[in-house]
Amino acid sequence: MVQDASHDSLHSPRFSPRMAELGTEGAFEVLARARALEAQGRRIVHLEIGEPDFETAPHIVEAGVKALHDGFTHYGPTAGLPPVRAAIAATVSATRGLDISPDTVIVTPGGKPVIYYSILATCDAGDEVLIPDPSYPIYESVVRYVGAKPVSIPLEFDRGFRFDPEALRERVTPRTRLIILNSPHNPTGGVLTPSDLQAVADIAIKHNLWVLSDEIYSRIIYDDGAGGRAHHSIASIPGMLERTVILDGFSKAYAMTGWRLGYGIVPAPLLPHLVRLQVNVNSCTASFVQMAGIAALNGPQDGVHVMVAEFEARRELVVAGLNAIDGVECRDPGGAFYAFPRIEVPGHTSKEVADSLLAEEGVAILAGTAFGEYGENFLRLSFANSRSEITEGLARIRHGIERLRKH
Repeated sequence: MVQDASHDSLHSPRFSPRMAELGTEGAFEVLARARALEAQGRRIVHLEIGEPDFETAPHIVEAGVKALHDGFTHYGPTAGLPPVRAAIAATVSATRGLDISPDTVIVTPGGKPVIYYSILATCDAGDEVLIPDPSYPIYESVVRYVGAKPVSIPLEFDRGFRFDPEALRERVTPRTRLIILNSPHNPTGGVLTPSDLQAVADIAIKHNLWVLSDEIYSRIIYDDGAGGRAHHSIASIPGMLERTVILDGFSKAYAMTGWRLGYGIVPAPLLPHLVRLQVNVNSCTASFVQMAGIAALNGPQDGVHVMVAEFEARRELVVAGLNAIDGVECRDPGGAFYAFPRIEVPGHTSKEVADSLLAEEGVAILAGTAFGEYGENFLRLSFANSRSEITEGLARIRHGIERLRKH
């Protein structure tokens, strides 16, 4: 949703007109409305926020506390503390089959700065950016904010929410500067295949384009039953590491959303520009938080495996429950912790359905259009909540959709 940059007082200073181009996240808007209903005494089931409902592992918390006691409370290097950059480089090298230098790592307060910095550093007014649709709304928001033009690449339900490579090729113009990928995908849970990534790589190399590969859900992948699903990074394809920014972080895999710790793997010629942007925006990432990040990467990974296994069980619960509702069809998400069911409720938009489910049934979910125009007739549910809450939410969704389909 685009913010209104106008002001309601004749006596207040003016706002910049470009603020009208900067959007927000529908999940936080719905959360605020849900909290307001709870303040009135309503019981709300929360399936709107993409945040793991697990606590940060104790060894990570202890590392953060120790870092505070050890004096990691001062400014650090803008690109990140050297041992943290080294730990990240080693992890990405091992998980992507690459040889990553610590010198190409930038540590950021969350993953969003990598989106913001990458777009600012590569795109000018009038340039075009290819973005999957539906997709995480911050991509389009920042592209519009810098004066560039977002160009939607439809994600197809019947292809498991993957794009048609030909549709991507058709949308490349002389103004195209950047392709944004997100796999596993928010909001659909879709996972790109090696052939999908090769198609993007061929286009990017042919037209000399940058790629921003958002891989924040890289650790949250579900088996397809045949052992054939895994996370693949486009940067692993020959000729792509030098034109790809990999975005990853700690929020999703390590349940560290509030710590605000992310990173980018950035081509050497581009990295100084992202570092300069970080100098201007936030100087550096909190040092004690970075030290906790080392513990996350190098310490026990049991908590990650337990969390992903629980998400997979919840996925089965959600998909089965949604498919049992008349007028609803849901595909198995291959990764992340979202379901993106297609709904058939004649006479109602997806936003009207989502609004009704919150107001009348007390279940908070998102309209598919919160993620782009191709999200019409879809809803997004986060299954980062307990099984009991999910079961209750599904019952409320069933009741609400049955009610709406009768009218």
